[in-house]
Amino acid sequence: MSRDLFICPDGSQGRVDKVLSELFPEVSRNLIRKALEAGRVTRIDGGLLEPKSKIHQGDELLVDLSRPKVEPLKPYDYPLEVLFEDESILVINKPTGMVTHPGDGTGEDTLIHAIIHYTSDICPVGAPDRPGIVHRLDKDTSGVMVIAKTEQAYHELVSQFAERKVDKHYIALVCGDMQGPEGEFNGPITRHPKVRVKMTVSASGKPAITKWQTLCNYGQDFTLVKCKILTGRTHQIRVHFSDARYPLVGDATYGSKKMEKKELFPRLMLHARELGLKHPVTQKEMVWKAPLPNDFQAVIKQLTLKYDVDFIKLA
Repeated sequence: MSRDLFICPDGSQGRVDKVLSELFPEVSRNLIRKALEAGRVTRIDGGLLEPKSKIHQGDELLVDLSRPKVEPLKPYDYPLEVLFEDESILVINKPTGMVTHPGDGTGEDTLIHAIIHYTSDICPVGAPDRPGIVHRLDKDTSGVMVIAKTEQAYHELVSQFAERKVDKHYIALVCGDMQGPEGEFNGPITRHPKVRVKMTVSASGKPAITKWQTLCNYGQDFTLVKCKILTGRTHQIRVHFSDARYPLVGDATYGSKKMEKKELFPRLMLHARELGLKHPVTQKEMVWKAPLPNDFQAVIKQLTLKYDVDFIKLA
């Protein structure tokens, strides 16, 4: 490991991560933090430093802020549906059944593999196996996703998502007859205490807000709803509706038993319909809509005929 000698200059002192981020503005704070955690920034005598360790002017450090080398991901030849693209961002309509990025048990057919096949012009920032990813959709959820193509776009988009400045709208089909034209779920969400792949509503969880609006009731069996999430907790919509006893159709994980007729309900009935945010460079307000997938539309048509209700057009 090759490291350079760094002497803390006059007037610079405090937490080592903050000092380095001020003196190396071209390097992201995340990379600096990881370098510290990996032992690639130490005192000259070999003493380890944590991100919050204090340094003072004149302190001598050995510093390596180079980006760690990672094995390149293999491109996956898949016909992405591109909704928008420029030099800074790529917006796609993610298909159902596709994992967003590699993880335990995934193959080489994730969305990231497909994006790398589509373009080599993608931001390297993010975890090594998720370049450019600033948010994600569950495997079985379809719809709008934005991907950063530059480091500037990455950090700006991450900030917008963290500060809840992004408008996220979904279409969902849930079990049961939801009462009222609209409502809100605000139960805090955390990891399930016994089943680690699940989330749950708990007083000890993080704040989560889901606003919903009824689009159509199909007897007492199903309700088509439009959702707007003001936070971005894992499985948020699925958890909130399940907690209210209206699990999403096709969601066996959170309580839906409407899976026995696969020909009618072939998937989790959740679609990220609309995404609105400020362009990371121009700051122009932008909105993208992902057309409702054919399998989702087919379900709506069948329910419309079966329950003899007005057809809801969601192109």
